[in-house]
Amino acid sequence: MSEQNPQVMLETSMGNITIELFKEKAPITVKNFLSYVKEGHYDGLIFHRVIKDFMIQGGGMNENMEPKKPKFAIKNEAANGLKNTRGTLAMARTAVIDSATCQFFINTVDNVSLDHKGKHQDNFGYCVFGQVLDGLDVVDQIRAVKTGNKNGHSDVPVEPVFITSARLIEKEA
Repeated sequence: MSEQNPQVMLETSMGNITIELFKEKAPITVKNFLSYVKEGHYDGLIFHRVIKDFMIQGGGMNENMEPKKPKFAIKNEAANGLKNTRGTLAMARTAVIDSATCQFFINTVDNVSLDHKGKHQDNFGYCVFGQVLDGLDVVDQIRAVKTGNKNGHSDVPVEPVFITSARLIEKEA
């Protein structure tokens, strides 16, 4: 998109994923995500929900499926025109439109059903705020892991996939 967009390096136990964040299209979401990155919130957490032909989700649980306390919920910017296509990064949320906090997911396929289609709760969609620049092969390795049930959650990788660190990539001047 633009040279000015921040980039984040997600180091995982399966390899690195470089993500570009769309600060103009999703300013609230990008600011929120970067605040978690800068605080080290994601370090040591896992991708706790992996559905091969849907998405990989992380940013909220440790390997024992214990939630890490998030900050406040943010406004859903799903109406920004960005689509939930393969390799895009979006915010996870509950059925409540403006409930996203720290959990995010990477779309492993084009998920048209998650796109913004209207103001009603069922059509509002999930806010895309970034895309994988490098490391889609790592996303594909993660989406292929064996999953099962753990502590009342389904689609949990049998072998934990860790986010060892999430760091802002400093641009060369």
